[in-house]
Formats: sequence, C-alpha cells, structure tokens
Amino acid sequence: MRLEDKTVVITGAASGIGRETAQECAREGATVIVTDVDTEGGTGTVASIEDAGGEATFYELDVTDSDNVHAVVDEVAETHGLDVMINNAGTGHPGGSLEELDDEIRDFVVDININGVWNGCHAALPHLKDQGEGAIVNVGSLASILGLPKQAAYSTTKAAVLNLTRTIAAEAGPHGVRANAVCPGFTETQMLDQYLEKQDDPEAAREAMAEQYPLKRLGRPEDIANAILFLASDESAFVNGHGLVVDGGFSTC
Repeated sequence: MRLEDKTVVITGAASGIGRETAQECAREGATVIVTDVDTEGGTGTVASIEDAGGEATFYELDVTDSDNVHAVVDEVAETHGLDVMINNAGTGHPGGSLEELDDEIRDFVVDININGVWNGCHAALPHLKDQGEGAIVNVGSLASILGLPKQAAYSTTKAAVLNLTRTIAAEAGPHGVRANAVCPGFTETQMLDQYLEKQDDPEAAREAMAEQYPLKRLGRPEDIANAILFLASDESAFVNGHGLVVDGGFSTC
C-alpha cells in the first residue's frame, strides 16, 4: 500500500474531492485526519472510511483561522505524526467581470483559497522539515494556469496557490520535503452543482461544459484524488514544485 504507516491531513474533506481523497488515502493504508468546517460532512467522511476498515479522525477546522490550523496540526503531529499535508479546502464565487465583483467577494475568496493554503503549509512545514521528509499537496485549479473569464478573484487565488507551491518546493526541498499542486478542470462536485444551479438551464450548461473537453466529460472526484495520491506517495519521490494539470485535455485545445 502506497501510504502505509503514514499520517495524512486533508482540509476540506467533508465532501467532493476532499472526501474522495480521504477515502483513497485510507485505502492505501494511511491514518487520515479529516478536517472541515462542516462537522456533519466531516464525520460522515470518517464513518465511510471506518466502515471500509480504514482509520480516520475528524477535527473541526477553519482554514482561515491561523491559530486553529496550527493548533490542530500541532496536535496531530504530536499524537499521530505527520507525513502528508493536503490543502484542499477552497471556494468559488458567482460569475462576474472584475468590476462587478465587490471587495467582500474578493476578500472571502482570498481568505479561503490563499490564506487557507498558506496557513496549512505554515503549520505543517516545521514538523515535516524537522523529520527530514514529507509531502505537501495543494489543490489549485485549471484557473492556476488559465485566466477564466468572469472568475477574476478565483483565478487570482488559484494562480497564487501554484506559485506558493513552487516557492515552498524550492525552500523546503533541501530539508527533504516536497511540495506539489494538482490543477483540476471542472469536476463533478457540490461546488460545480452550485455554480450550474445559477444557470438558466443547469443540465444544458453541464452538457455544454463537458463538450469543451476532448474526453467529452467533466472530471470526477476520483480522477483528482488519484492524482493527489500520486503526489502524496513515494511514487513521486523526484517530483517537486510541479503543477499537475488534471483536466481531460481542456488546456490543450
């Protein structure tokens, strides 16, 4: 098993990509620390892992609260050890041109997508560097490499996630710590559903979106989870500072 005897912390693991990643890491032998502001969803993820014979623990965690993140990560490191930090928690915003997005929306997205990832990395790095090994995987987006129309705040934050990842890779690499990012295309998650629900015809919008992809489908949570698992495991031991695009070929068109 690829993560046997390793402890993995995952933020935003109550649903979607985070839940699928937690389940996949558990199947590969990890002790999984499930974190989220959504207590019901997070405990549901833990239950699904335990029902399958895996090991998981839930911590309520607000990634925008630096003190909260450090307290949880420190406790996990002391109690279970810490080998992999997966910063998955993120948010989007309603579509709109730059001038249509107000400061409140911008600050909300920045706080979760940039500060949340920063806090997770900031808390995990001392533990990983002290032990001389470990991995950080940050969840970016197709918007990390492409400027998505009517998604200025989101695109800005996800581009920042990728460059922060590269900086950490350069700084922490000499200490045996790798940092990489996964950059998914549109994926069948609750966040996507919420976006589509605001369209005049959600199903038609979904079909039109899928048609833009060479594979003629949207991503599935397991597609992204498998990429995260690769970067978290020793299979990617010489991969550092990389943004792995998982978009079904969208960015090649």
